[in-house]
Amino acid sequence: MTTRITPSILNADFAKMGQEVNSVPSADAIHIDVMDYHFVPNLTMGVPMVESLRKVTDTPFDIHLMIDDPDTYAPSYVEAGAESVTFHLEAAKAPVRLARELRAMGARASVALKPATPIEPLADILTEFDQILIMTVEPGFGGQSFLDIVMPKLRRTRELIDGSGADIWLQIDGGVSVETIGRAAEAGADTFVAGSAVYKAPDPDEMVTRLRQIADEHTPR
Repeated sequence: MTTRITPSILNADFAKMGQEVNSVPSADAIHIDVMDYHFVPNLTMGVPMVESLRKVTDTPFDIHLMIDDPDTYAPSYVEAGAESVTFHLEAAKAPVRLARELRAMGARASVALKPATPIEPLADILTEFDQILIMTVEPGFGGQSFLDIVMPKLRRTRELIDGSGADIWLQIDGGVSVETIGRAAEAGADTFVAGSAVYKAPDPDEMVTRLRQIADEHTPR
């Protein structure tokens, strides 16, 4: 498996977002959290921010929609320049149709699950997605602690992905740090969203490299 580190700009300095995005050249993608004050109790950035940041970096954008009605709004993020768009299974009305629409537009289609949402309902449609995002905190706020109760679901998801034979990335988001990334990698995650750990570090890009090294050391061979 290939380890991918995708820093979340939810924890960056919004007053200098362009510089913050470019402060992590080693990142595999920039994770952009979109919240609408309905699906989660927080409000963040939207399409205009994505369009603006697209002008200052060539790093791929990994959009995470924590919003109601992603069926309507997700395609606009591809149009704004995103290479990957994640929507929540709990919010989508027609997840397969939406995934196919995103793929037809040239983006990777990803589906996210809250900590309490089981993976089993996705078992028969797993190959409709390019990435599965398992939330390791409750969505809505950065800086939360990693929920170890999600680890069994993470292992089951890895088993389902391996059984499918498809190239599906397994991403986690929430509480990723030098203390937690190793055991998540051991459980099967290969793509890691890290917010506070990266952007609160003295050298954000050095932290990206360190997290990647730890994950690589713990990835099953």
